[in-house]
Amino acid sequence: MKTLFPVCLALALIILSGGCASSPQARIAKNQEAFNGYPAEVRTAIQRGEVAVGFTPEQAKLALGEPDRVLTRTSGEGNTEIWIYREPSPRFGLGMGVGMSNGSMGTGVGVSTGGREFSDERMRVIFTAGRVTAVEQVSR
Repeated sequence: MKTLFPVCLALALIILSGGCASSPQARIAKNQEAFNGYPAEVRTAIQRGEVAVGFTPEQAKLALGEPDRVLTRTSGEGNTEIWIYREPSPRFGLGMGVGMSNGSMGTGVGVSTGGREFSDERMRVIFTAGRVTAVEQVSR
């Protein structure tokens, strides 16, 4: 039982570190040549982790990273793609249990990385014809 806690702690740290988002600076460093080719106002927004109307998908990814979800909307005006970004908080649960019956003892450990759908949505970026046409942010 004494070794169970360190194992669970190590597992939790591995799971949490895998979900960490990269920073705009790290994404820029990986795509420096493309970043250098953008106009100054676009570079400034990307460095701040902001996206603006007119951005391409590549520029949005440099600023915000990969979206957490992608939706496609089909309407009379055509198709739009919606990128959903969620709060960068870990979705993690850990449970442990001990049971005893007829002199025998058993233990169990459970790990969960799920959560409620859209409960922590912070932003939607809407693309039409390959350009950002709207940015919706959740006020808290």
